[in-house]
Amino acid sequence: MVFAKIVETEKELQDAFFVREEVFVKEQGIPRPLEKDEYDDIATHFVAYFDHRPIAAGRVRFKDLTAIVDRVCVIPPFRRKQIGVLMMQSLEQYIQGSNIKKVKLNAQTHAIPFYEKQNYCITSPEFLDAGVPYRAMEKVL
Repeated sequence: MVFAKIVETEKELQDAFFVREEVFVKEQGIPRPLEKDEYDDIATHFVAYFDHRPIAAGRVRFKDLTAIVDRVCVIPPFRRKQIGVLMMQSLEQYIQGSNIKKVKLNAQTHAIPFYEKQNYCITSPEFLDAGVPYRAMEKVL
């Protein structure tokens, strides 16, 4: 059974970091010092598990009247199995518990169709971050 949850313990946080390391650092080649950043200390982290094994992660933070979602990732064997949808639903459900109505994210260009299916709209031209092409997107909840 797959489930996603808010990170509540140090082990769960390390599990989320493990997934991010597998996807962003090992698979995509993003330098570790860029992958982990100052927002890790202020964000609310989420992790998804399958049979007690971490398989997906994401985080959300609030700035002004906007929620910023980032570091959403799923390890390769679990892609195209609705785990990313589960993560986004969990993040958005958490956001809806606040009075925030706008969610922003920066999507890697290959992931834009995924976010469009979650009703996010492109709000910027393409830009590079750590050598990876992105576009800003947002959604009103």
